[in-house]
Amino acid sequence: MGKLIRKIDEKKLRANHQRNAALNGETIDLEPVVKFFNPVGAATWLISELDDDGIAFGLCDLGFGSPELGYVSVDELAVVKVGFGLGIERDRHFTAKKTLGEYAAEAREKGSISA
Repeated sequence: MGKLIRKIDEKKLRANHQRNAALNGETIDLEPVVKFFNPVGAATWLISELDDDGIAFGLCDLGFGSPELGYVSVDELAVVKVGFGLGIERDRHFTAKKTLGEYAAEAREKGSISA
């Protein structure tokens, strides 16, 4: 996980997970903390939470025109090879400008994440 998520971001992601877990079924529409992407493809992930097992929650877009909110294993993303010896990368320049729900509504309308 260390390759994809910086410690400071991991703390924010885990704190977000704890906040939502404490709400007993209610949720807060949080801003994504990190953006992952496939450097040679169309897949993109905007992640807002991370649990103790390394499972992240966020907006997932595999590039097939149907982005959706869901869960993904960060450990699995970290070992994916996408071609040319490259793997999934973290967008070091990403700063959220909207909540995850707002990104999701826009992505459903457009068929892809634009962040």
